[in-house]
Amino acid sequence: MNELITSYQAEQSIGQLEKRKGGYFYLTIPSELVGQFKNKRHTRFLCRIDKKVTFQCGLNHLGDGNFFIILSSKNLQEINKNLGDNLFFELTEEPNPLGVDMPEVLDAVLEQDLSLKAIFDCLTLGKRRNVIYSINKIKDVDKQIQKAIK
Repeated sequence: MNELITSYQAEQSIGQLEKRKGGYFYLTIPSELVGQFKNKRHTRFLCRIDKKVTFQCGLNHLGDGNFFIILSSKNLQEINKNLGDNLFFELTEEPNPLGVDMPEVLDAVLEQDLSLKAIFDCLTLGKRRNVIYSINKIKDVDKQIQKAIK
């Protein structure tokens, strides 16, 4: 049996998915490696690229049994890398099981409304992240509160 790991580092060239699959820039994460993390394919990571930029991410299925993590164009611009360039990356298990930071507005709403908190707590981690992402997209605090309640 493989020992569990909490981090991994490697160097790899930047790939890009076909346009019909989203066209994302990505790094391949082999299935054998994923199996060595405690939460396997459900592991959330902090990814650090070229020892300069760190971001939260999760695994996506590549379609051949392996996985990938998405590299945003913004992060690639920040380290001055393009498709096909090699980059050094480090993956570390995200200590927060949710994998994203809880917005203050949502935290306050859930603290004040226990029935909403109970509903939120019953959601899968992925659905909770979707709620958080949808709230974070909104700049107006009043609209964030309305979205949190909805």
